[in-house]
Amino acid sequence: MEPSMPANLLALVVGSFALIWAADRFVWGASAAARLLRVSPLVIGMLVVGFGTSAPELLVSGMAAWSGNPGLSVGNALGSNIANVGLILGAAAVVRPLAVQSGVLRRELPVLLLSELLVLPLLLDGSLGRVDGLLLAGGFVLFVLWTLRMARRTLQPDVLASEYEAGLPRDTSLRAASLWLGVGLLVLLASSRLLVWGAVGLAQWLGVSDLVIGLTVVAVGTSLPELATAIVAAVRDEHDVAIGNIVGSNMFNLLAVLSLPGLLGPGPLPHGVLSRDFPVMAIFSVILFAIAWGWRGHPGRVERIEGATLLLAFFTYQAWLYLEASA
Repeated sequence: MEPSMPANLLALVVGSFALIWAADRFVWGASAAARLLRVSPLVIGMLVVGFGTSAPELLVSGMAAWSGNPGLSVGNALGSNIANVGLILGAAAVVRPLAVQSGVLRRELPVLLLSELLVLPLLLDGSLGRVDGLLLAGGFVLFVLWTLRMARRTLQPDVLASEYEAGLPRDTSLRAASLWLGVGLLVLLASSRLLVWGAVGLAQWLGVSDLVIGLTVVAVGTSLPELATAIVAAVRDEHDVAIGNIVGSNMFNLLAVLSLPGLLGPGPLPHGVLSRDFPVMAIFSVILFAIAWGWRGHPGRVERIEGATLLLAFFTYQAWLYLEASA
């Protein structure tokens, strides 16, 4: 007997909340362990925290592709990037206007746009194969190496490094950090599997594609750790952390997460990815660059009105998906 609608919804809710808790513990353990091992705060923030907050997307997309649902995997990767800018940055800016002062972050923003331009040709043939997946994974490795090199060459104190350092866990042992890192990873694995099971069941029950569920319910669910991080950072006046986590997460999703359906479930791209979802993601990225970059020596700012506009654009896109799915 197929699972009922309440069972699917319960799996989605429980899986999402478990993902939030597990991602928080995973990031806490990884950050504490990295600090104790004397890794620089900038590297911890840009890579360790970035990987930790993107771990839900990575695991959910990997399990979806492995289970024969690559549409869910692709939708999660692209939908999470859209949610990061529209929902998360929008909500954080509504809570408190954000100013971008970090030179490191200003160097990351163009790299995000360039990466999207380089990824697009891989998708233009309408499929995502293993070669595409390998190229995306290779691009992710290059991004990690570039980040490490940039962190080492940043000799002047950067506000982003200071904000990351202020938020690092202290007064803990390497044993405790490792324990929470392992517990977080195990719960991430279990909750990701539960979320995928509920999402696939919901898509079948509603009669919509895996892609739509990945772009909506799953994308929002796996982006909740970034939402919590961004709002807490905004309240603490750690503006560059709030935006930096979004930029870093989008790079992880674009390269590492999107590589998984190509590597584990190669095949044609779901209908709508090239004509609707990738262009929407690119537009949101351009908007992020325009409002966060800053011009003529002035820091970029994301005001409340811009945050509210991003939220409106995000929910308009969600409504568009709903209308197309129900047509």
